[in-house]
Amino acid sequence: MSTDDRDERAASFDRAAAVYQATRPSYPDDAVRWSVPADARDVLDLAAGTGKLTQRLVALGWHVVAVEPSDAMRAELTAVLPAVEARPGTAERTGLPDASVDAVTIAQAWHWVDPPRASAEIARVLRPGGQVAALWNVRDQETDWVARWTEIVHRGDSLETSYRDPQLGDAFTAPEHATFHWGQPLRTADLRTLAASRSHLILLPPDERDALLDEIDELVATHPDLRGREWIEVPYRTECYRARLR
Repeated sequence: MSTDDRDERAASFDRAAAVYQATRPSYPDDAVRWSVPADARDVLDLAAGTGKLTQRLVALGWHVVAVEPSDAMRAELTAVLPAVEARPGTAERTGLPDASVDAVTIAQAWHWVDPPRASAEIARVLRPGGQVAALWNVRDQETDWVARWTEIVHRGDSLETSYRDPQLGDAFTAPEHATFHWGQPLRTADLRTLAASRSHLILLPPDERDALLDEIDELVATHPDLRGREWIEVPYRTECYRARLR
């Protein structure tokens, strides 16, 4: 995928910020605690989106600055967390002063950044010995209906968004990796809405998008683990990488 295509995909969330806020999962507290040092005071949540991770950081007691390029996504964050400083900016250009935070988090977004530039910017804003963590929520496709849902949603998708070692460069220690298993309660009717929050579907022509979303509805109506149920638990694992500034 070209840089232009990647940037278009990233910008697509302006169109679906409310849907994203309504259906995308949060992050389990044990994963968040693993990702941020207990003695940290100031945390920068990069590519904060609608504040899914920001909410957990605040709830666990850290002072958080959220940086998010999308005005629509940032507006959703501010509506939920009016006391949090939410700034326009990117992982490559945060606008924060040098050595101003103890930790940096970036959830569900490393695939949108330019890794060398983002790594350099993170190193600039971290205090000595500070920590950066990249987090991804990954649906557990060992569950049959999840695998079928994922196949429909990503049919024809050219972007690889799965978790990976973020390759932070020589300014950081070698990343450590941990996995946390959990589940998100969700109405079965919202499986369609969750699919509609994916950048691949947001950018499809309306007829193609509707056809895939109709397949989601058919899956909900016919799969034995979904049929007739109002609520289900979406199984996730949160994949986390952390590294210290040398």
